[in-house]
Amino acid sequence: MAAFARRFGPRGHLVRFFSSSEYDLCVIGAGPGGYTGAIKAAQLGLKTVCIDKRGPPGGTCLNVGCIPSKAMLQSSALYHEAKQTFESRGIMGAGNLSCDFSKMMDNKNGAVKKLTGGIEGLFKRDKVKYLKGFGKLTGPNSVTVALNDGGEETITAKNIMLATGSEIIEKLPFVEVDEEQIVSSTGALALNKVPEKMVVIGGGVIGLELGSVYERLGAKVTVVEFLPTIGGIGIDGEVSKEMQKILAKQGISFKMSTKVTAVEKSGGAVKVTTEPAAGGDAETMDADVVLVCVGRREYRDGLGTEDLGIEMEGKKIKVDDTFKTSVPSIFAIGDIIHGPMLAHKAEDEGAMVAEFLATGKHPHLDYNNVPSVLYTHPEVAWVGKSEEMLKQEGVEYRKGKFAFAANGRSIANMDTDGFVKVLSCKKTDKLLGVHIINAIAGDIISGACIGIEYGAASEDLARVCMAHPTVSEVLKGAAQKTAFGKAVSG
Repeated sequence: MAAFARRFGPRGHLVRFFSSSEYDLCVIGAGPGGYTGAIKAAQLGLKTVCIDKRGPPGGTCLNVGCIPSKAMLQSSALYHEAKQTFESRGIMGAGNLSCDFSKMMDNKNGAVKKLTGGIEGLFKRDKVKYLKGFGKLTGPNSVTVALNDGGEETITAKNIMLATGSEIIEKLPFVEVDEEQIVSSTGALALNKVPEKMVVIGGGVIGLELGSVYERLGAKVTVVEFLPTIGGIGIDGEVSKEMQKILAKQGISFKMSTKVTAVEKSGGAVKVTTEPAAGGDAETMDADVVLVCVGRREYRDGLGTEDLGIEMEGKKIKVDDTFKTSVPSIFAIGDIIHGPMLAHKAEDEGAMVAEFLATGKHPHLDYNNVPSVLYTHPEVAWVGKSEEMLKQEGVEYRKGKFAFAANGRSIANMDTDGFVKVLSCKKTDKLLGVHIINAIAGDIISGACIGIEYGAASEDLARVCMAHPTVSEVLKGAAQKTAFGKAVSG
């Protein structure tokens, strides 16, 4: 532990001034990329310190993103399934079920606390020094930390890893988030009650996930999306259309190709004004809560990158193929560099940078092979290229599609929505993309990720022996249709 001196500041307040500490690696940011990189570096023998201003480690993902939203998605999905399907399964009395929203939120908070505490436990196990405070670059090898408990500490390190992630876009020309009635995803995870009416601005991953949570719990949800399709960047067009039909059938309303022009509080409610994206007459609708999900921005506020002259690519920090910035001792990963803004992408980058610094092993990550998942029910997952991408690139391809309605386990589970679509090169049969709609699509996609990463053909997937009866057999069936034109069943 660094030594520190004490003196009394203004009004007699005790201020701590820590002496500098020297490390092999200093990581700024304790989100999935930062904590993974810090732990991996320590495991490989590097003296490592990790800094984060939030306090509890885990970044957005563990604290106000991936984990709390998944807790609410799971609880609300179980509640919805019980009310909708239990009696048809012969389980009676589900019609009298009620939701204790406060207890559901307690469960969510418990999951967050357990996991953030687990990260701190891993830091202690692997001897990663964790500093709770705001870290700022003050040189190629130095970081000044404004500690949350007061005082400052100066860190000197041979190398620095920037892993500060991203944050929600709160201010827009037509609306400003107050986290009470006009909320971001963070506010939506902390509501006191289920609203009667919710308007979701943005039909991307976060908007659809949280919108589906509150629809299942009884809210009347309307999603307003500027684009003609839902699901955000990279989603396959056919998948997007099918998923919109499924969510609409569940009860979510959609206003597509529509822009929001104003959001105003009025008489305890919120009035949302919209008009067609192409122009036209304005409409208004009332809501108890408006959820704003229009994207995230790279978080570099006060980081000091400009002072050091670190080169940028637009809003992203420019890095080479080892994730090194224009300052040789400083590396950057995650949402602040190019590539998808996904936790698992940042995790891999953090681990690879740590390995590169400790062993010299050159990093490799093909962003085309990073999967994306929409955690509604059913889920949507994909890896590789969509049909639209292949057409735009002029790539000739083969396509095979297999519906879960023809899968034995899905029928037995009474959960037959969705399909698997496998795309391969017409000439070589090399896998180019896999797209899935299913209750556990996020788990099934892993097999496709392995295939694409190692250059498999659709025939390779088609000839793998998969356990029966499982829903993952549909991946094999779709691959059979791609490789052979027909599947044995379905």
